Amino acid sequence: MSIIAVVGPMAAGKNYICNQLKEEGWAAVDADILVHDAIELVKDKILKTFIPYAESQNIKLTHPDGSIDRKALGSLLFSFPELLAIQESIVYPIITKQIENFIDGHDKTIINATVLYKTPELLARCEKIIFVTAPLLTRLRRARRRDHLPLRQILRRFHAQRNLLKEYQKTKIPLEIINNK
Repeated sequence: MSIIAVVGPMAAGKNYICNQLKEEGWAAVDADILVHDAIELVKDKILKTFIPYAESQNIKLTHPDGSIDRKALGSLLFSFPELLAIQESIVYPIITKQIENFIDGHDKTIINATVLYKTPELLARCEKIIFVTAPLLTRLRRARRRDHLPLRQILRRFHAQRNLLKEYQKTKIPLEIINNK
């Protein structure tokens, strides 16, 4: 069983690198997608936890159909790091289990994640880390085009991810850096 991590900041090109590896027979699991699924699974707990904070910021966390407005939630969480940590404590156990199940079903697995270092039990299973990066303006352009988020929200996320490479360099896992211009 082979497991590699493809990590890096928002809009650096992790999906592009994963797609290249998938052509070589690797199976990829995307932690960002799992986060969205996990949030919906524990929607009631997320809303109960964060609505008081959201109301104090005049942020509405739900769409008219009752589903969670992920952009609004992201705006709240990336404005207050302590709230982001609370959300992670709610959803990361779910994501970890889902990724472990995915790994068990494949011989060659890619874990596509920005902050995999926050789940050390998964990171420890990786034989290699591929850190994908790109110039700031390239990432900004990609994020605006892909996510349609306000500039301020993108910059908050970029700021929250500013020390990612240092986190992965702390590990004893072989690290390859790819500049995806």
